[in-house]
Amino acid sequence: MKRILPFVSALAFGMPAWGQTVDSNGAKQLSDDLSRYIGRKALDSGILRVTVDGDAYRIAFDFNALLKVNHSKDSLTFNLAPFALLVKPRSDGSWSVSSDLVPNAFLDVEGPQGVRFSVSGSAFGGIFDPGLAAFTSGASSMAGMKVISRDPKEPMDLSIGAATSTLNASKAAGGGVDFALTQTIADFVETATVDEGGTGPKKVPVTIKSPKVSVELTGNGVRTKALLDLLGFAIANQDEASLRANQAQLKSLLTSALPLWERLEETYRFERLSFASSMGNFGLADLSATTGVDGISGNGKIDYRIKATGLTVPQHLLPGWSVSLLPTDVELSFGGANIDLNSMAKKAIEAFDLNNDPPLSDEFGEALVADFMAKNPKIVLRHSTLTNGNVEVAMEGEMTFPGKKPDAAMTVDVAGYDKIVQAVQAAAKTDPQAAQVFPAALAIKGFAKTLPDGRLEWVIDAKADGSIIVNGAMLKPADTVQDDGGIIDPNDATVPDDDPGQDDNGGAGAKLQP
Repeated sequence: MKRILPFVSALAFGMPAWGQTVDSNGAKQLSDDLSRYIGRKALDSGILRVTVDGDAYRIAFDFNALLKVNHSKDSLTFNLAPFALLVKPRSDGSWSVSSDLVPNAFLDVEGPQGVRFSVSGSAFGGIFDPGLAAFTSGASSMAGMKVISRDPKEPMDLSIGAATSTLNASKAAGGGVDFALTQTIADFVETATVDEGGTGPKKVPVTIKSPKVSVELTGNGVRTKALLDLLGFAIANQDEASLRANQAQLKSLLTSALPLWERLEETYRFERLSFASSMGNFGLADLSATTGVDGISGNGKIDYRIKATGLTVPQHLLPGWSVSLLPTDVELSFGGANIDLNSMAKKAIEAFDLNNDPPLSDEFGEALVADFMAKNPKIVLRHSTLTNGNVEVAMEGEMTFPGKKPDAAMTVDVAGYDKIVQAVQAAAKTDPQAAQVFPAALAIKGFAKTLPDGRLEWVIDAKADGSIIVNGAMLKPADTVQDDGGIIDPNDATVPDDDPGQDDNGGAGAKLQP
């Protein structure tokens, strides 16, 4: 349903704030306004049709008419009534919009990549504000949906139960529109047959289930009107000659649309998620994934957050001694910072010329990338943790690229490291794999600093010159360039002589605070 709402919005965006009379003249005017965003051909061929329906206008989309215009080599079968919106003018200049979104429908495409889907009991209703070019409120519901893919290599069945969503939006203080959309889905089940190849079974079924999936999508300062103007320009200038002739207008529209939005964030959450496969059953009590993206700004950032609790895996896949050390809860936060897309976008808009091939020269592109890297963009690992009942690992750090070479700094704290060593040591008596791990576990501990609360800490600096320093001790010197151009990697290591537990400063553990 979340994917359908943008389509509903695109149709409604063309509606002006007229008077309250609903008649054939109004239907014609609405058709003309919509043609700016969907093209005149859609109206002339009957794909989209606007008619009077009582005190509202009916906007109907005919899929069969679309097939006649866009012929396909595959045999397509429809059991789908025309998609329709009812739009009714309100006294405040806004519009009431309602629809049965694809009720009891299926689309059957015969062929090697065939797909069938069905949707039942779906509906949408909302208020559209032409002044904002956005829905200020909206709600949708669906009884269920099924999708069947007939891909001969990896067929897939997907089904969901009842789903609901709500949408609210308002004028943003800094321009554009702020909006929030929430959605809940019941009984998510996906079964896929994966072709693994190799010597084992090639066709392996995998089933993913969750009794409840929720989605939250928020946007700040979304430039809805400017984006619609760009859509209208694209429809009106579909051939290359027209684009070249009107590229000055295109440049102006692109500049006006910046920064596109201030911030977009989307979070998916799966409750009691399970994976059933030939290897066994995997599970998570709760899994959420959040993506946040700034608009085109001079100091933007991108954030990814993954949080998982209650991880279970088939124990036969792991060495027995490692089961107690397996993280059950994971929280990872990473992304990018100091991202200057604003300068790049403005320079590219100003410089491109559609009369040239390519519109931007290779030299310009190289200079643009060099300028972007000069602003010191970063890959950032924010405070992240891996935990189980005995051990907690916390880490954070960042990476930059001076001279196009990576320069990274990371701090890692571990609570319960002795429990790791004890478990590996006990297993090493009978398990060859544990026996190989045990010396490495001791060596790693040798570079650690002990913090006042008993945690062990490693401050790791991997420099652009190839050197690696851990807690001030040189683990690997800088790469040395030979006269013949070769590079020596000495792989030398220097372990600090002092007792790591006697460090007066306690390391850099203060950095690792949530």
